[in-house]
Amino acid sequence: MTAHGAANGTADIEFIDVSKHFGAIAAVDHVDFAIARGSFMSFLGPSGCGKTTSLRLIAGFEQPTTGDVRIAGTSMVGVPAYRRPVNMVFQHYALFPHFNVADNIAYGLRQRRPRPDRAEIARQVDATLDLVRLPGFHARRVWELSGGQQQRVALARALINRPTVLLLDEPLAALDRKLRRDMQIELQNLQREVGITFVLVTHDQEEALSMSDTIAIMRDGRVIQIGSPRTLYDAPANRYVAGFVGESNFFPGEVVAADERGATLKTAAGVVLSAPYPPGGATLVGTARGVIAVRPEMVAMWVGPDDPDGAAEFSCRLGGRVHNRIYLGDQTEYSVATDQFGDVLVRAAKASALEIGPGQEVRLGWRQASGLALVDS
Repeated sequence: MTAHGAANGTADIEFIDVSKHFGAIAAVDHVDFAIARGSFMSFLGPSGCGKTTSLRLIAGFEQPTTGDVRIAGTSMVGVPAYRRPVNMVFQHYALFPHFNVADNIAYGLRQRRPRPDRAEIARQVDATLDLVRLPGFHARRVWELSGGQQQRVALARALINRPTVLLLDEPLAALDRKLRRDMQIELQNLQREVGITFVLVTHDQEEALSMSDTIAIMRDGRVIQIGSPRTLYDAPANRYVAGFVGESNFFPGEVVAADERGATLKTAAGVVLSAPYPPGGATLVGTARGVIAVRPEMVAMWVGPDDPDGAAEFSCRLGGRVHNRIYLGDQTEYSVATDQFGDVLVRAAKASALEIGPGQEVRLGWRQASGLALVDS
């Protein structure tokens, strides 16, 4: 698979049939991808899916068992970490506690041969502190910094060496929600400003969706799908991707009809549902089972026997009882218990949210085109 924009020879990172084994365990299993120069790429997946091992293969902390890892067109197989044009920001930052901020940032420059002179090091430290919005922090000690400030110092220490690729190993995991959101924006701005390829490892789908140009969804050492956040959300390759990127209601069933446009399934409750395939999605022709996925925001909910405007187009209608309501500020989520499908998740925007509480009887419906017919894997 190839990341967007990397097919024309402008890839900063390439994996060519790469596998990494630890004994009998294949942590990375025959993976191919390319990451476009100057892009922001994320590896997303649960623990043990191979995303951190992939990052370590790029960094040089691990060597592939088979295959080739290339950076800027040059094979890195056998090249140690300290000789690769990459820098890494770790989850816990790994700052030197006995150094002040300026000395932490300058550490990489002082290891160069020939070493830049003091004036040049000072100039670059000043410029990098300005870049990460920490001017005047030179003399601060690590323990005097907040979590967000420590993260910026770690970024500055990595960026001052002007690597071809900056690797980010869950760097926001230790921050609180508000600060994490602020740093997501800062990282996006910083990446655009410096123009360096950023590669992020995360298990946080919101983080990956909000920051990345391209996301690789991993499972059991393999890349299941790679694409833009919008592509992964609107056109997931299968149930696994649809469940990992955003939230969906899944209605599995027996395939009773399928062609090149979409499929019709009969669920265990006897309900017949139809939906189109996502753009570029696999067909269910010749398969015994599949799943219809419906995003929560595509499900309409109303009270009373009278259908709302547009309900005539609904391909599915059912009744239920609100089980839970979660207020999210700009949205409200409802878990609705139904006889046919168990709990169905509904998400309503603030402007359209109804004053509906737990225990209330409601009606649900959605259009056929609002669902996706997917491979159930």
